[in-house]
Amino acid sequence: MPATTDPLPPTRRHPLGLALLALAGLAGAVLLWNVDPTQAGSPLPPCPSQWLTGLFCPGCGTTRALHALLHLDLAGALAMNPLLVLSLPFVGLLLANQFFALPGAWRTVTGRIGDARPWAVVLIAYAVARNLPWEPFTWLAPGV
Repeated sequence: MPATTDPLPPTRRHPLGLALLALAGLAGAVLLWNVDPTQAGSPLPPCPSQWLTGLFCPGCGTTRALHALLHLDLAGALAMNPLLVLSLPFVGLLLANQFFALPGAWRTVTGRIGDARPWAVVLIAYAVARNLPWEPFTWLAPGV
């Protein structure tokens, strides 16, 4: 069976997906701009994993980090979830590759960073490290 290629660029294949993703991102950004998750009585829920187990999951502090980034507070965002802040450029590249026709070299890069196995190892190591009670590991725990 001969291989087939899709002549349409990704933006033409997924226009509704791109529009919905952009709309959801904008709505989330507006919410996080206006609601401070660090304040008591915030309508944003706490991390369910931390609430149930008392341990920090890899995502703990994500909401607070994104709020800080929207307010251009890079230090505050890094204090809440450094892995999130450091991985955002890679996530942006993966999304760009999904929805736009990136040149060949960029497709190679996104193919490598799109492999789930290294990410799984990093997330597991990060989850363990941020719960260790010694410095420098305590720096990985979300700030208060």
